[in-house]
Amino acid sequence: MSVATDHSHGSHGHAHHHHHVLSAGLLTANEKQAAAVQLTLAMIALSLLALGIAWRWLAPDEEGVGQLLLAAASLIVAVPVIRSGWHSLRHPSLHGITDQLIALAMLAAWATGDLLTAALLPIIMIFGHVLEERSVIGSKEAMEALARLTRSHARLITPDGGTREVDNIALKPGDLVEVRAGDRIPADGRVREGQASLDTAPLTGESIPLEVSAGTDVFGGAINLDGRLEIEVTRIGEDSTLGKVIALMQRAENSKPPITRLLERYAQQYLGFVLTIAAIAWFLTYNDQIMLAILVAACPCALVLSAPATAIAGIAVAARHGILIRSSAFLEELADLTSLVIDKTGTLTFGRLRLQEIRLTGNTDRETVLALAASLGAASSHPVSRALASLVNTYHPMTNVRELQGLGVVAGTAAGEVALGRPELFERLSVIAPLVPSHDGPLAGISVGGDFVAWLLLSDTVKPEAAIAMTELRALGLNRQLLLTGDRQSVAHALAREIGITDVAAEALPADKLKRVLSETESGFKPLVVGDGINDSLALKAGAVGIAMGAGGADIALASSDIILIGSDLRRLGTCIRLSRLCRRTLKTNVIIGLGWTVAIVALAGFGFLGAAGAVVAALLHNFSTLLVLANAGRMMRYDEPLTA
Repeated sequence: MSVATDHSHGSHGHAHHHHHVLSAGLLTANEKQAAAVQLTLAMIALSLLALGIAWRWLAPDEEGVGQLLLAAASLIVAVPVIRSGWHSLRHPSLHGITDQLIALAMLAAWATGDLLTAALLPIIMIFGHVLEERSVIGSKEAMEALARLTRSHARLITPDGGTREVDNIALKPGDLVEVRAGDRIPADGRVREGQASLDTAPLTGESIPLEVSAGTDVFGGAINLDGRLEIEVTRIGEDSTLGKVIALMQRAENSKPPITRLLERYAQQYLGFVLTIAAIAWFLTYNDQIMLAILVAACPCALVLSAPATAIAGIAVAARHGILIRSSAFLEELADLTSLVIDKTGTLTFGRLRLQEIRLTGNTDRETVLALAASLGAASSHPVSRALASLVNTYHPMTNVRELQGLGVVAGTAAGEVALGRPELFERLSVIAPLVPSHDGPLAGISVGGDFVAWLLLSDTVKPEAAIAMTELRALGLNRQLLLTGDRQSVAHALAREIGITDVAAEALPADKLKRVLSETESGFKPLVVGDGINDSLALKAGAVGIAMGAGGADIALASSDIILIGSDLRRLGTCIRLSRLCRRTLKTNVIIGLGWTVAIVALAGFGFLGAAGAVVAALLHNFSTLLVLANAGRMMRYDEPLTA
């Protein structure tokens, strides 16, 4: 029996109660009220029970009064017991087996006149499940903390330049908010003005503060450690990163681990098997206590809770590390991966062009070249131009700015006509340019007053942790590693050498990526596919497990991947696998505890070793095994892998 919960379709028993504790984590007001009522009834029944036992001892001649007190105690807790059993018959579930067995045991105790057992059994089970509930809710602190981040206050900047405090749920995209030092960022947005360090640990698990300035995208829920920021809101509510985080976590908790589905398949057969054993024991011994003890001992609570309790702890720990898991099934699949298929741009690299080198060819100094390149770059939306435009904060005044499509930008300045673009641009302008340097990435030239002054070499920057992360994965058994990218062969091979990957497939279209991942699976491997979740969506779906980098991207990242790394730190790939293997070890231990304990108690009950009060002893032992399983799952909450710079 359990602490029942009240909903629109009536009060529920063990089945629905555990579902809510394990899937929503925090009890609703109705559920709290129902739990309080159940606990109150149990306390009243326990008082009557104690009074009845005392009356029997103090006035043995007046046994009728003692029996009436015990009957009253059993009737008080009978209503929720029968209700739970009836509900589990109408809505069959794995947890419902316990409801039915306890109801049958109580009815059998009544039938045999054992009012003491009829009252004591449900009382013990109610107190036991209250302790279970506290244990499970205690393992959900990480999720509750994330949920609290969704509600905060914001300082909205009004059109007249003033500020007023509003609830963050009132914000809408396009609003401008002020975030002072110590404030929490109220919603996803882009920094319009200011510079600060952000604590993103609640979202990403990273202990190193994130430095942000104008143009940087930021997540709601991060804390401003210093400085003042003006942020333009881009996403709110369920569309925000934090909203997606919580939605993913709720979906993950509602999913059932494979072992739970297996147990559910044989739930009714298990109930019939237990009833058969209890009936055989009664016919052989004619001992009511042995029959009752078997019914109670066979309640599979510990076994049933072993998988969801472990999965919830794993999901909560993963969330604390900035890892969002869509389904608890992926926690198990992660432990069996044998190969890695990883994208380049936005995954192993930052996905943003950066100036790698300036090769001066004229008399113009480096600072002037940078300033002119940035000023011309600001006039174009080309990725190379955007990268150059961010090099300086103050631009040169320019006139007659014009963009030659596919070639570059030309404008007038005090120093004469300046041009920025591809080598073909300077042929058209009749500017003599030196030999184009050998470079794997994009490049641009710049001329001033008809004289060529510099080559600007750009590249996508490799993430500093990429090589370490690949080495970690090889140590974890993922020795087969493939770099799968749409980039050029030369760029892909150069990156692969730098990070230690030997197998490379370059210039691959999305369909080619899908085909390569499917061939990995057909070859008997279980590939972990890692990408940015947009151009890799087909491949992410096809892998044994797909991991997308960053939760702030397009919705397709959430739709295609099984797991999302909010902070996009590649070292979290190793964290995923180590956590998965810890979950598997914990689950195996819990199943052994749950199954072994249940079999042992049933055997002890069947052979009469639990004594004259066998059913009560079985109930106490049953609750102890359940708490043991929850405590073992709770140990996982101490798991921590801090990221260091």
